[in-house]
Amino acid sequence: MSLPVLSERLRLPLAAGVRLSDRVRPTYAVWEITLRCDLACRHCGSRAGRARPAELTTTEALDLVTQMAELGVDEATIIGGEAYLRDDWHVLARALSDAGIRCSMTTGGRNLTAERVQQAKDAGIETVSVSIDGLERTHDHLRAFAGSHAATLRALDHLQAAGLPRSVNTQLCGVNLREIEALFELIAAREIHSWQVQITVAMGRAADHPELLLQPWQMLELMPLVARLARQTKAAGVRLWPASNIGYFGPYETLLRGDHPDCHQTGCEAGLRSLGIEANGDIKGCPSLPTREYVGGNIREHSLRDIWERAPGLRFNRDRGTEELWGRCAGCYYAGVCRSGCTWTGHVLFGRRGNNPYCHHRALELLREGRRERLELVTPAPGEPFDHGEYRLIEEPWPAATLARAQAVADRGEGWID
Repeated sequence: MSLPVLSERLRLPLAAGVRLSDRVRPTYAVWEITLRCDLACRHCGSRAGRARPAELTTTEALDLVTQMAELGVDEATIIGGEAYLRDDWHVLARALSDAGIRCSMTTGGRNLTAERVQQAKDAGIETVSVSIDGLERTHDHLRAFAGSHAATLRALDHLQAAGLPRSVNTQLCGVNLREIEALFELIAAREIHSWQVQITVAMGRAADHPELLLQPWQMLELMPLVARLARQTKAAGVRLWPASNIGYFGPYETLLRGDHPDCHQTGCEAGLRSLGIEANGDIKGCPSLPTREYVGGNIREHSLRDIWERAPGLRFNRDRGTEELWGRCAGCYYAGVCRSGCTWTGHVLFGRRGNNPYCHHRALELLREGRRERLELVTPAPGEPFDHGEYRLIEEPWPAATLARAQAVADRGEGWID
């Protein structure tokens, strides 16, 4: 399979000095150790398939582990592409563990054999998250490979047999919402400890498939669904982990984030708590952010500490107020706390951060006015890893035929609008 890759090196200047706010330390890193993949998922933001040009050598990667430990990283998740397709994946995992960094792995699971599971366990990997995005037909469609759903269940079984803790991560999108509760019944039987859910974001291949993207008004359906999942998972002894692009500040916030210090979402953590590493050594404040706009530097040119402390691409959250918010986010009651929520989700829609229509509070406020928001593609994505197109946000009256149903779903917290 031939997939586009970014071939140019990003040579970016660093700031001359380090501010007090730059002394924060990343506690969590997500490390794409290769872009090589054995799937070609329709919703893959990185368009994984082939390895990147000039991926880090083993020696360079091991040096990066040392730098991560010195910077204060406590936990790292190795990903791809598909992490196990890099020959030294278990060597890097062992190095992270030996450096005192808790190591986990996220996988599509197509070829996570019993032998690879044992390698993961021997390398000190503490938990593995398997990506499952629906029941069999839907999952196989999204993963563009017949049999991928069965492979994920085998992967969970291998992990269970080896006694390696396991979790599941799921994207909520335009083709799977109504089968997500049934999916939980299936995966709970594998004794998972956690389930992460997030909405599909208009990046990479997902930008080429508008049918996979939810419309902002569908937060009225999605958030009650996630609340139901929270109650079901709690009863089953499974932790539900809503990702940072699910919310914000609607009636379910405390239910979903009651374990947070403030019991609510507190905005984007890119460059504050989190660190993203691409397989060629490019560094971002969050692994999901678009490469072109948010890479701060490359470890072949600068130390990890220098990039973390002095790269403009990683600094944007550190002294951030509400000055760059626009649209409905600019006038929101929660603007000072939320700051438009997930930067990744908003930026890939409009080419700049500061406005995020995937917000439950916002959808409810609009509904009270009899209005809703709808996204319409204007410029397609160019076809590169971590790329995006550009959308127009249309605010319009609710169609009369579905307004009453939307209000009923919002009031009762159950059912679907259409």
